[in-house]
Amino acid sequence: MAKGVFIFRPDSKYDDVPSESYQFPHTYLSRVEQMVGDWVVYLEPRRVPESLGYFALAKVQQIVPDPSTPKMHRAILEAGTFQQFGRPVPFRGPRGVIERSILNEYEKISGRAQAAVRVIPVEDFDRIIEIGLTSSSRILPRVGDVTDAGGMFEPDGLPYFASERERSEYLGSRIVRNRNFRRIVLTAYDEQCAVTGWKFINGGGRAEVEASHIRPVEENGPDILTNGIALCGTIHWMFDRGLLSIDDDFQILVSRQVNDPSSIQSIIKRTGLLFCPKRKADWPHRKFLKWHRDNRFKA
Repeated sequence: MAKGVFIFRPDSKYDDVPSESYQFPHTYLSRVEQMVGDWVVYLEPRRVPESLGYFALAKVQQIVPDPSTPKMHRAILEAGTFQQFGRPVPFRGPRGVIERSILNEYEKISGRAQAAVRVIPVEDFDRIIEIGLTSSSRILPRVGDVTDAGGMFEPDGLPYFASERERSEYLGSRIVRNRNFRRIVLTAYDEQCAVTGWKFINGGGRAEVEASHIRPVEENGPDILTNGIALCGTIHWMFDRGLLSIDDDFQILVSRQVNDPSSIQSIIKRTGLLFCPKRKADWPHRKFLKWHRDNRFKA
């Protein structure tokens, strides 16, 4: 097994669903075969406007031929392993490129950096996730720190991994995923409730808004930004219980079962539209919004 990099463009001609599968040509088959059962990181190229750099990781479960396109394959990701970094990692940091293995003997970037799929050493992988999964940001749970009794889940740094099993357990942990999901959602929404526009910071300097999954984790909803919305506590409660939803044009919908609709309308943004992140690629995905309307919303 080996760790790797998948280059991904939001405007790609390839039929990728980053949280589910990655399409690639036969040329890269032998490389991806090495990654089956191991972790990969996703990289947006520097040419992409407002590139996020290294922005996510996932575990490759298997490779299948793409039935729709000759000489193409799909890397199927293990369910529940894809997660975006709370802190996107730039291609180049203060000390040079983050992925050191792309440098040649003269410490210059080699042609290897152009490969859309490439194997990377554990040292490069750990360097990327060290930056991506840790942060000095105050965007943490509203009360207390994210730790466990064993001290494995440190809020300000990754633990030492004595084995590959420990690394996988850490990366797949619900504690880590919840913390990271909160960071990416609150950062994208500028710590504002997307329905009311409220932005409250508590006495501890932490945002009161919560990161809500549109399609819940227990219903196979992924921990990705496009399946998330920043909501204040009461609105989050109403959204989870189907008293509020969002249509495909991002209009806020209020259930007829709400017992005081005028009060609810009074706290919704005047436009009646959801507040969305700056990058269009980060807006709630319509397939998740449809799932919520079909399975949660009490119209």
